[in-house]
Amino acid sequence: MRKLRYGILFLGLILTLAACSKEEDTPVDRLSAYVDLWNDAKFTEMYDDYITESSKDVFGKEQFIERAEKLYADLGISSIEVIFDKPEEEKTYKKEEDVEFPVQIKLETIAGEIDFKKNVPLTYKEQGETKNWFIEWDPSFILPDLSMHDKVRISTIQSKRGEIYDRHNKALAINGSGVEIGIVPEKFNTETDAEKLATLLGTTANFINEQLNQSWVQPDLFVPIKKLSFTQEDIYNEALQIAGVTSMKAEMREYPYAESLAHLIGYIGQINAEELEKLNDKGYKESDLVGKRGLEQLLEERLRGEDGIKIYIEKTEQNAEKIMIAETPAIDGENITLTIDAEFQKAVFAEMNGEPGTAAIVDPKTGETLVLASSPAFDPNELSLGISSTRYAELTDDPAEPLLNRFAATYAPGSSIKPITAAIGLSTGTLKPDEGHTIEGKKWRKDGSWGNFQVTRVYTAPNPVDLKKALVYSDNIYFAKEALEMGSEQFVEGLQQFGFGEEIPFKYGLRTSQISNDGKITSEGQLADTSFGQGQMLMNILHLASTYGAIVNEGQMTKPVLFADEKKSEVWKEELLSAEHAAILQEDLRAVVSDGFAEAANISSPKISGKTGTTELKSSLEEAGKENGFFVAYPTDDPTYIIAMMIEGVENKGGSGYVAEKVANVMKTR
Repeated sequence: MRKLRYGILFLGLILTLAACSKEEDTPVDRLSAYVDLWNDAKFTEMYDDYITESSKDVFGKEQFIERAEKLYADLGISSIEVIFDKPEEEKTYKKEEDVEFPVQIKLETIAGEIDFKKNVPLTYKEQGETKNWFIEWDPSFILPDLSMHDKVRISTIQSKRGEIYDRHNKALAINGSGVEIGIVPEKFNTETDAEKLATLLGTTANFINEQLNQSWVQPDLFVPIKKLSFTQEDIYNEALQIAGVTSMKAEMREYPYAESLAHLIGYIGQINAEELEKLNDKGYKESDLVGKRGLEQLLEERLRGEDGIKIYIEKTEQNAEKIMIAETPAIDGENITLTIDAEFQKAVFAEMNGEPGTAAIVDPKTGETLVLASSPAFDPNELSLGISSTRYAELTDDPAEPLLNRFAATYAPGSSIKPITAAIGLSTGTLKPDEGHTIEGKKWRKDGSWGNFQVTRVYTAPNPVDLKKALVYSDNIYFAKEALEMGSEQFVEGLQQFGFGEEIPFKYGLRTSQISNDGKITSEGQLADTSFGQGQMLMNILHLASTYGAIVNEGQMTKPVLFADEKKSEVWKEELLSAEHAAILQEDLRAVVSDGFAEAANISSPKISGKTGTTELKSSLEEAGKENGFFVAYPTDDPTYIIAMMIEGVENKGGSGYVAEKVANVMKTR
């Protein structure tokens, strides 16, 4: 028993000596451990074990833990780096004296890096059963200059959407302005005028009443109802005739050329749920605007800017002074310049006068696209602001299909393809321009193997019919005979050399021109039909204009371009014609206008060369008998541009001659 008692006393003595021999923490040790917890954002352990009771009494867990955690989350802090450079020399610190060490604090936030220095004061205290060095803490440990009652604010710096300009720096899509129609409640009679205003603005009386009954509304305040563009002047003027209705200037996307460039430029609008889901990983929000059609949609990534963010402290005790602590500047979207000539496009669109059709104009030397029009169209200013379902139904139900982009589509080119057929024949050597065919009557078939199939011509040319006469009189029978001489293999190969069946190298999606549905010609009847642009042949209007470039460029087709920064004069197709054969076709195309059935284009200035074309639609009983008219032309003496125009429904307007007159009217103004 005595031995046991001595053993216990001996063990206690050893423990006491061990405790006495253990070195106490220095303030450097304590701050190092605190910094390790800080780098791991372990705020609760920092608070419980390292903060002075006096700091806890003043600030409490709400300021230290809850506020820090919330700010770190709100500011999107992705990394914390607190750097404490320990003193190189060992030093004995007196417990009765407070000490202070500098630390460097780096926080990566949604607005960039916050980097600041902080002197950390430590004092030796007995807290509870513990004696040690503790940190005198305040909110400036979280963010620089932050005090207990200050507010931390985050604000967005709005970026500007890139703008679109034409070749002459004329605005096509800009961050412009319009007006916002609103109501001053004390002057407005909801019972008599709400329905009237709603009808005018394409909304409902219920919506107007909802806006007027919002909690913030006061009798003399402006209550916004709807934005209007500069093109909606009639609605604006009528709305202001209603008592209590007024307006304010409002920022909005502006499309100065309205309908004339609508299909090419497109418009922006409020992002919908489907678009938001698709673009979710690119930082879009429910309140964002996004490209809906045309280049606004195609160039969304280039046009869209990146909003900036700033983080600042709003001081509560210093006249609400704002201290900026982090800022990422906004990056505006890219401004884009097109090769389009807006005034030229406006003139073409006006000449089309709302009739269904399309037109393209290219510079055959550089490939620059000067005009790309689709008629009729819509007002992008109206759609950008949001339209009612009733108004949208009017557009979708319109038989002229103003929402259809015709320049991106393909159509049977009819006789406008005949110069290309001739070019292929001349190049293969099967077509002899001075040798003619004797053709009798308006119908022809090769032999009995064709059954009931026969080729029909509209006009009778004097025999013998050579190339020039065939073009001037647009003789289908002549071109059918020449196609048979070539054979389907050479003809198909020739069309492929002109770009049929391949993607058009253009930075705006255009449907590929086709020889036939499967790219082949499998019968003599199909070969005959295809030679004069019928059968299953379909062609894009820009491609059609580009093919005539081979005639004025001595056999070379230039790659069409749309953007000013693209390389110009790049060869798309070459050696399609010899210089000699190109000269023959140039002479013949002038004769088509001066001596043939494109006489409406035979004006004194400028002299015009070109080829008409008419296609009869046979795809359905409803369309049977309807005709599309074409005219492809260029200034004879200075072929700096080629225009191709197609108008639908010309059967009672003079056929393709009607289109030739429109083209001539446009060329007069150039």
